[in-house]
Order: sequence, then structure tokens, then C-alpha cells
Amino acid sequence: MSSQTQSEEMASRVARFQDLKPIDYASFIKNYTPDGTQGYALIGRAGRTQPAIGGEHGFTMAVNKVSPGKGAPLHSHPKPEVFVVLSGHCSFFWGDKGENEATLGPWDTISFPANTREGFRNVGEEEAVLLVVLTGSEIGEVTFAKASAQ
Repeated sequence: MSSQTQSEEMASRVARFQDLKPIDYASFIKNYTPDGTQGYALIGRAGRTQPAIGGEHGFTMAVNKVSPGKGAPLHSHPKPEVFVVLSGHCSFFWGDKGENEATLGPWDTISFPANTREGFRNVGEEEAVLLVVLTGSEIGEVTFAKASAQ
């Protein structure tokens, strides 16, 4: 493979944040409209949203920007989900009613096993940014709890 071909190949594997397209949650999550949180697909599929970097990687990776006081209610995925707080402070809660909780800051990480009811909320005064990783090249079905204490 020539050097130019290698450069072109690697160019398709670079995702610039300013070029990312927001995840269209309505395309794969019924009856859910995010309030103050927006995800951007980097690798792997989130519904119909094309990821910034194509190809099969065996995992899905996204970035979520979360406004103060906002987040995601209790929900579950059929796959493990990992969050790394890149900036800000978020409270992560889990359990049937969200009865367990841990507050994480920059570079802290939490990993939820598959089918765990979990959610998060930005508890800081500035926008938080989360790196989100799930196994598999598609997010899969997301199931929201009917009522949430959070």
C-alpha cells in the first residue's frame, strides 16, 4: 500500500468534534426526547445515525454533552456500558429504582453490566462531557424504567 493510500485511509479514521452529527435518538428509542443531553456517534451505530468513523470495531463509542441539572433517566441496555467523565461532575445512579449512586468527576470511570437499570445527571454548574462505550457495533434496544425516583 502506498504512503498516499495509507494517508487517505487514516483520514477516514479521524473524527473532528466540530464535524460530528448529533445522534437521532427518535430513530431508535421510542417515546424518548433527550432534555439537555446530546450524544455524538464516533464509532458504531446509534439507530440511523452514521458514526463519524466507519467500519467494524466490535464496540460503540460516543460523546455526550450534558447541561447542568440534566441527564438520562433510568434505562437499560442489553450490553455493558462504560462512562468516562471527561469534564464536569455527574451523578450516576442504578438499581430498580435508582437507589444506588456515585458522583464522578473528570477522568473517573464507571462500568454498568448488561441489563442494569442505570442513569445519570449533571450535578455541576457547567456542561459535562462524557465518553460512552458499549460492546458491539450497535447500541441495541434501550429500555426506560416506567417511573424514576431520579
